[in-house]
Amino acid sequence: MTKSAGMSAAVARAVDAIRREHAAAPDVAIILGTGLGGLAKEISVAASIGYEKIPGFPLSTVESHAGRLLLGTLSGKNVVAMQGRFHLYEGYSPQQVTFPVRVMRALGAKTLFVSNACGGMHPLWAPGDLMLISDHINLLGANPLVGANDEQMGPRFPDMSAAYDPGLRDLARETAREQKIVLREGVYVAVTGPNLETAAEYRMLRAIGADVVGMSTVPEVIVAVHGGMRVLGVSIITDACLPDALEPADITKIIATAEKAEPNLTRLMRGVLERLR
Repeated sequence: MTKSAGMSAAVARAVDAIRREHAAAPDVAIILGTGLGGLAKEISVAASIGYEKIPGFPLSTVESHAGRLLLGTLSGKNVVAMQGRFHLYEGYSPQQVTFPVRVMRALGAKTLFVSNACGGMHPLWAPGDLMLISDHINLLGANPLVGANDEQMGPRFPDMSAAYDPGLRDLARETAREQKIVLREGVYVAVTGPNLETAAEYRMLRAIGADVVGMSTVPEVIVAVHGGMRVLGVSIITDACLPDALEPADITKIIATAEKAEPNLTRLMRGVLERLR
């Protein structure tokens, strides 16, 4: 059996296990990042499944990541939401990190909303601001598509010229204007972590075109695009990463900032869902 055939079989097993709990196919998949699990309270939950009960799912080891798959409705749409995600720094492979995206796509989701907490390197933006991701830079040193390709899951060489769907970004801008939400727009760069960056590294990342930096999102987006999904990405800026005014990182403060900004993210996502056709 090839590696790609093994992935297909693993995805099928996970889908079967989930459908035994909830049969309705989701329209939209949602990934909730650090400090953002509270959006789950907005979902009318029909089924909540611990990751440990889904074959092939890793287990979340990060503070503020609950480790549950939620299925239900939000703003009139059937949704499947990951309350907690996975990272390379936890010791998982890119394929393990992105396995849930494969599963949510196989369940029927054609759109992915992905959120994260990140460090802000743009000097005019502030902690608590939301940033609409227009593009990304992959500095993880890894790619989930490396290895044998299963053409049923996606093409060998997927195009990434518009990884973050322009139409969905338009809906996000419309919602932000209507809701009077500050919504920046820029480039997300992914690094491995788990340490925060040095001042010199922030200077380098800013110089190559990044506005914010984090440790997730990019692998999931690559796999979603590979599978033909439309993607909307939104970051919450949780700390200012300005190399000439750098302060020691405080994870408690970072999570608190994400949680404080979460109501705006919730309103933004609900508004986009209501506009989604």
